[in-house]
This record gives sequence, structure tokens and C-alpha cells, in this order.
Amino acid sequence: MAKRKLSLQQRRRIAEQRNERKRQQHAPPSDADLGPLISGKVIANFGFQVIVKGENSEQRCHLRANLEPVTGDDVQWREGSEYGVVESIDQRRSELQRPDSYGKLRSVAANVTQLVICIACEPEAHSSLIDRYLVAANLHKLNAVLLLNKKELLEQKTELQAMLQRYYELGINCIYVSAKQGFGLDKLREALKGQTSIFVGQSGVGKSSLIKALEPEQDIRIGALSEAAAKGKHTTTHSQLYEFSGGGQLIDSPGIREFGLWHASAEQVLEGFPEIADAAQHCRFRDCKHQSEPGCAVHAALDSGELQALRYANYQLILQQLGDVTIKTQDGLKKR
Repeated sequence: MAKRKLSLQQRRRIAEQRNERKRQQHAPPSDADLGPLISGKVIANFGFQVIVKGENSEQRCHLRANLEPVTGDDVQWREGSEYGVVESIDQRRSELQRPDSYGKLRSVAANVTQLVICIACEPEAHSSLIDRYLVAANLHKLNAVLLLNKKELLEQKTELQAMLQRYYELGINCIYVSAKQGFGLDKLREALKGQTSIFVGQSGVGKSSLIKALEPEQDIRIGALSEAAAKGKHTTTHSQLYEFSGGGQLIDSPGIREFGLWHASAEQVLEGFPEIADAAQHCRFRDCKHQSEPGCAVHAALDSGELQALRYANYQLILQQLGDVTIKTQDGLKKR
């Protein structure tokens, strides 16, 4: 007998019931077993539990109902004999968000000041993903750094060299390093100093290896690149915050192969491509879509070579996807 297909609403209800059972399994200890309220920071997030670091201690903590802290959050918490409890979340100074597979915004990290976009010679780096991150950095008012790992392989990658040169010409801070050979680590340390950064990018580019190279004492599990598919295995399964001895903090997040911008407006996307935004100020019509309209200054800049064709293509692709959101379901893809 064939299984009855469940509607999207039914699947969501089942998922909510499953999550509620998990919350009940992670019920906080009684108040009698807890100490006074103190300040701390979430340094690791496991979903229904977090690790909080205070001034003199750190502890795995349960969460009060309806609290969803993320790594980097400043919180008020109480220590316990075995587990602590997060009582409240302080106001966030910044927040990095991305839509989940249902189009709902989910926080990735809090109180970050810098987005470090990690790429490598292997697996293959894609400008479309880099440009999405650059738009996200602009949207959340974060510094952006483009970090290339595995520099020892760069000589063989002429297309990648050309792509990096294009970003350098746009004024993006590009740093070349090799976690394996130790090349460029001092320059990276300088870029991280005084910042609360977050490493983002595909799995397998060596984010955890870089942290290990920067801070050898850190206990980090390093994953090997999948040779069969040339795609990274997910080593980091939770977001974690590291403090560097030379100053600065870094959040290592699970590898993100896609970064949707469905929550952004067309104006915000344009601001994430400043060279296109500058050209757009000279278009004949204020509502120009920069496609085939007469008097479009963006197309004139493209024709003259002032704008990069690939950047323009990535810009238009993001715009198209703003109005064509696909929501993943167990049965495939469903348009919203």
C-alpha cells in the first residue's frame, strides 16, 4: 500500500511536535539548583543547548522557553551543578541572517563585525556565491574580507587568479594564505585583530584548518576533502566562537553551499554591487531595471568595459531569485 503524501502544513506540524518533544527532554534544572544571574557569551550552539562563557567559567546550558540564542550572543545566565540555564538574550549589536528552506529568516551569528568569505583552489570557487556574501555583508553593515586558502595550488588556477584580480580591483580586501604551509597567516591575524569575524563559505575550503594554524592550541576536528566529488565533508556541525591570543574573536560556522537573499529588497541588492549602483545613478529613467531599457547607463558601462560582465550577471541572477523563491519540501520544490 502506497504511503499517503502529507501536505506541507502537516509536515511542518509534525516537525514542530518533534521539536517540542526535544525541548521537553532538555528541560532546565529547578531554580533551587541554580546560582545568581550573571553575564556571559554564547561560544557554541547545539540547537537546544549552548555553551556559555562567563568571566570566570563556562558551562553547557539549557534554554528558557522561546529563547533562540546564536553563537556570539551576549546573554544573562545562571550556573548549575551540572547544567546552567540561559535566562535572557541581550540586545544584539548586529545579526547575520539567512533564509531557511521554507523562506523563514534564521539567525546565523550575532554581534559580528566582519564577514570573512573563505574560498580555496579546491573545491572550485564560484563568483556567484562570493557576490551573495558581499551583498549580505553590505546588508548587515559588516566589513568583508575575501580569504583564499591553499595558495600553494594557485599557480595552476589561471581562471581563479583572474577572478581574484577582479575583486581586488573592486577594492575588496583579498588575503592569500596556506594553512598547510603557514603562508600569509600574519596578514590574516592582523585582519582579524579587534574584530568579531565569522568564517563563511563552502565546506572543504579549510576553515577549521586555518583556525588550527592560527591557534595551534585550539582543539578542532579537521576534516579531509572528499577526493571523489571534490566537495567538502561537513566537519563543523555547530557554530563555535574562538578567541585569539593576539586579539579578536572568530565564529566558525557550518559550511554553507548556498546563501539565499530572498529577504533582501532590489534596492539592497543593488547597494551590494556599488560599482553598478554608481552607474545606475546616470540612467535615463529612475525605475530602470538595467536590462534592455533605453538610456541605461549600466549597459553603457558594460559595453565600454567599465563594469564586469560576470558581476552584472550575478546581480541580475540574484534579482531574478527575489521573485522566484523555491521552498524545499520532502517531495521536491514548491514555488512560494
